[in-house]
Amino acid sequence: MAKRRIPVILVAGFLGSGKTTLLNHLLRGRHGVRIGVVVNDFGSVNIDAMMVAGQVDSMVSLSNGCLCCAVDVSEMDAMLDRLAHPRSDIDVIVVEASGLAEPRNMVRLILGSENPRIGYGGLVVLVDAAEFEDTRARHPELDLHMRMADLVVLNKTDRISAAELQAVLARVGGLGDRSPVLPTVHGRVDPRLLFDEVARVDDGPRQLSLDELLAEPDEHDHDCAGHEHLHDHYESVTFTSARPLDPRALVRLLEDPPPGLYRVKGYVYFGIPGHAQRYMLQTVGRHIRFETAAWGRGQARATELVLIGSGLDGDDVLTRLDGCVQVHESGAEAMTGVHRYVVEN
Repeated sequence: MAKRRIPVILVAGFLGSGKTTLLNHLLRGRHGVRIGVVVNDFGSVNIDAMMVAGQVDSMVSLSNGCLCCAVDVSEMDAMLDRLAHPRSDIDVIVVEASGLAEPRNMVRLILGSENPRIGYGGLVVLVDAAEFEDTRARHPELDLHMRMADLVVLNKTDRISAAELQAVLARVGGLGDRSPVLPTVHGRVDPRLLFDEVARVDDGPRQLSLDELLAEPDEHDHDCAGHEHLHDHYESVTFTSARPLDPRALVRLLEDPPPGLYRVKGYVYFGIPGHAQRYMLQTVGRHIRFETAAWGRGQARATELVLIGSGLDGDDVLTRLDGCVQVHESGAEAMTGVHRYVVEN
C-alpha cells in the first residue's frame, strides 16, 4: 500500500499574532508526531523542544530569513524534499509564513509542489484578539486572509474582557464567515485539531490507524499527570452507518458545516458502482481532503466518522449526517463534488 501523503499545514498571521508561540506549543506537545518545520527565523523556535523530539535535522530555514521570497515553486520543492523524502519519518509539515507573507502566494507554492509525497493540509490564520482593530487598520488585507483561512485562530483572548471577546468574535465571524473561529491563549491549539497522533512501537514508526483514532481518547492518551485531554475543551460526535452515504449531501454538509466544527476524520462508504472503495476523510476547518483505499479483507462496508468541535449541538450534527444517508441509488455523476477534494495516492 502506498504511503499516505504528508499534510503540509500553512500557519500565517501578521507580526505579533503568535505564530511562533503556536509552533513551539506543537513541538513541546510532541503527541508522538514527528513534525517537519519550515520557518523564517530559526532562532525564534524552541530548539530544546526540537532536540527532545529528535527533529533538529527536520528544520529548514532560508538563508535570507524570508519564506515569502521563495516564489519559485522549485525552491519550495527543495525544502519539502528534505522533509518528505522516501525514507522520511515525518508525519506532518508545518510552514510558518513570514509575518508579512501573502498567504495566497504561499498556498500557491504548496499546491504547485511536484513532490508526490506531500499534500496541502490547509491554511491556519492567527489573529491577535487584543490588537484586532489596530491590526486591521495597519493591514487591511487581514480581512482577505481571514476569508481565505480554513481555520481562524483568535489568539491572546486573555488580554480582553468577556464582552470585548464576544464583540471581536462577532466581528471576525462576519469578516471570515467561511471559516470556523477558534479562541485561544498563548497559541494553545490542540494538535489533534490539525493532525493525527501517531503511535510509535519498537519495530519502527507507523501511522495510527483510523480504527484506533475512532476509539475513546483515554485509550491512547497516557501522558504525564496534568495533561489536558482533547475532551477537556472540545466535544466529539461519532457517526456510523452501514448504509451508503449520498456524496452530494455529504459534500454540502462539509462545505457548510455546523457551527463550532473544527475537525472531521474517518472513513466514508458511498457504495456507488465504480466508486465502492473506501474514502478516508480528513478536514481541518474548511479544508477538505479525501483519499481512496481498498477495504481490508472481511472489513464491513460502513461509514465511521468522528467530528470534533466546541459548542457543537450533537443532536443537530447527527441529524444532518442521518440526512446524508442514501435514500435512493445514485449514479457516478453524484461523485463530482467528492472528486474535487480527492488526493490521489
